[in-house]
Amino acid sequence: MLHDAEFWVLLGFIVFLGLLLYVGAHKKIAKSLDDRAARIRAELDDARKLREEAAQLLADYQRKRREAEGEAAGIIEGAKAEAERLATEAKAKVAEFVERRTKMAETKIAQAEAQAAAEVRAAAAEAAVAAAEKILAKEAKGKLADELIAKGIEDVRQKLN
Repeated sequence: MLHDAEFWVLLGFIVFLGLLLYVGAHKKIAKSLDDRAARIRAELDDARKLREEAAQLLADYQRKRREAEGEAAGIIEGAKAEAERLATEAKAKVAEFVERRTKMAETKIAQAEAQAAAEVRAAAAEAAVAAAEKILAKEAKGKLADELIAKGIEDVRQKLN
């Protein structure tokens, strides 16, 4: 009884397997599996290459970033030094300008004082001459008076100027 249905199923299965072996299905299956393994291996190699390229790009970008940061720090330091130099120059120029203006003002003041003193002396001389002329005109008369007045006026002018 074992031979009835089970035997025929076993026999059909064995014939099916024999037919598959005869047709070469096992070679096609093995080739398909090998092709698939090769495709997976190629994809893994590509993925490894891409990962290596990505790691190289990352390293390059990190190096470039560090270089850029260093360059930026150098530029900042240079700008700070330039700003300090310009500030120092500006302070020196302002101090020089103030000193020049102060000297000009002092010179103008000294000139004004000298001119005022000269004007005061001239006014005093004129007043003295006028006063002497009036006094001599009242007290001295004649030719002697005229000579004394002229001589006195001339002496006063020479001494005051």
